[in-house]
Amino acid sequence: MVRILYKPLGLLFGALGGIVAGAVFKRLWALLGHEDEAPRATDQDRTWKEVLAAAALQGAVFALVKAAIDRGGAVGTRRLTGTWPD
Repeated sequence: MVRILYKPLGLLFGALGGIVAGAVFKRLWALLGHEDEAPRATDQDRTWKEVLAAAALQGAVFALVKAAIDRGGAVGTRRLTGTWPD
């Protein structure tokens, strides 16, 4: 039963996490790269190094935010219900 209730909340938190991760990445890139926008993979004026560094950083930020949200949701569910939502 807990799993059924957890699914919709997990989807909602996942969507919100994507928005948060995008904002965090944009701000982090501006701080590290001294630019407002990260390079796109198809931007011919950017080097491979710039494009791959941006992709790696973006992936790391999204994975970190996702893990934090998933873990926080599971811990919160356990506190409320007493069971872990596998």
